[in-house]
Amino acid sequence: MLTNQAVAEDLIKQFGAAVYDFDEPFGLLTLSASREQIVPILLYLKDHKTYQINFLTDITGVHYPDEPGREFCVVYHAHSMVENFRVRIKVFLAEADLHIPSMTVLYASANWMERETFDFFGIQFDGHPNLTRILNMEEMDYFPMRKQYPLEDGTREDKIDALFGR
Repeated sequence: MLTNQAVAEDLIKQFGAAVYDFDEPFGLLTLSASREQIVPILLYLKDHKTYQINFLTDITGVHYPDEPGREFCVVYHAHSMVENFRVRIKVFLAEADLHIPSMTVLYASANWMERETFDFFGIQFDGHPNLTRILNMEEMDYFPMRKQYPLEDGTREDKIDALFGR
């Protein structure tokens, strides 16, 4: 049976300083990795004879506007159906350089997930075969999931603050 500790130790042994910030929220092995090593890390986990983490569950983005140099994060969730083991890998990116290698070389399912992440956050997946918007209109000149827009319209007069717990 795989343990978070065993997989974490093996990743550190294989990739050294390229993997860091290990944690286990709700029992899910979570770590951060460098952009340069994300493809080799996922390839290693996928091809490992014991781990067999060969199902890419999800790719998404997160915007942290108050963290200079780490404003964006690409999050990968992968799963071993054989071992029933999951891992979450985060790659932080600076707003000035929103590029990361595409996972379509490893997982065909990454195609639409990367397009969605591009569509909502503007993260560029280098090597993607068709990085175009998938849910929003092509004419949109912004990325709606970025936290750079007000949560509420301050000009609205039809809201009663007491109904919203204020």
